Amino acid sequence: MDLQVKDNKGKVVGSVAASDQVWRAESNDVLLHQVVVAQQANKRRGTQDTQQRSDVSYSTRKIRPQKGTGQARQGSRRSPLLKGGGVAHGPHPRSYRQRLPKKMRRQALRIALSEKIRDEGVTVLDALTLKAPKSSTIRDIVTAFELKGRTLIVTGATDQNVIKSASNLNGVEVQTAALMNPLEATSVTNLIVTQEALEAIDSLWGEKGND
Repeated sequence: MDLQVKDNKGKVVGSVAASDQVWRAESNDVLLHQVVVAQQANKRRGTQDTQQRSDVSYSTRKIRPQKGTGQARQGSRRSPLLKGGGVAHGPHPRSYRQRLPKKMRRQALRIALSEKIRDEGVTVLDALTLKAPKSSTIRDIVTAFELKGRTLIVTGATDQNVIKSASNLNGVEVQTAALMNPLEATSVTNLIVTQEALEAIDSLWGEKGND
């Protein structure tokens, strides 16, 4: 398939061939959802912890007599029923990690990118080179493309000038092509992909890439 290429001013300056395998993958909401949920789970630290009644430091002396007070029976200050006592069924450190086969992860990314194409949320930029960090340059590009919502700029290689330029802009993020994943692709409204990044994506996950 062919995609339009635009310059920094939003003017169409040509077209570029893109891999149908990457950018025209059939929809599969079940697979995409499974991979995105797994990625979100893998980001969880799982360090939440609470004290059980055996972990709370209190005297084991009975609080009050069993009978005669007219109050409820209480045998320990460690009870979850009392303030400062242990927590019943509270969270404890655990791993939320979910394992997914490589083929599923790769196909989910292709589906996510193809959905962005179908939603007209992908813009191919001819080049993005900054001699020094300058937020106004990135802001002008986003404005020229008339983009609304969160925007992810995909570059072919790590460029600190581009990263620093976008760091001060709300709703604009930068990622390299090799680190693209389904969660990032689905969590933003717009993708600005440089020609260099497009070639890298097609090389990694297209016909020439390894499944």
